Amino acid sequence: MSDMGRKGLGDQIGEKVKPNSQKSTLEQAQEGATGLYDRAAGAVQPEGNKSTTQKLGDATRSGSDDAESQGKGFVAQAQDTISNAAQTVSDTLSGNTNTNVKK
Repeated sequence: MSDMGRKGLGDQIGEKVKPNSQKSTLEQAQEGATGLYDRAAGAVQPEGNKSTTQKLGDATRSGSDDAESQGKGFVAQAQDTISNAAQTVSDTLSGNTNTNVKK
């Protein structure tokens, strides 16, 4: 059972289990909107007022959000590394050996 106005743990699990490729555009939009609302509601609701299942759902989603953010950070870092390597190759081929100057 979820707290009043909150997304239930079963709903959260169901949304994660069903692949986006099997969801309609409307389903994906609804999940996004209700997910944003639930995150906001969870952030302002005091921990002492949350049911055990709601605490579990919030903690699980928080871990998932953190992992997603870290994943995006790794992707950005990899893109920067590739970009820097490409620039080094370009500079080497063009004869630009002054690597201390930032562009």
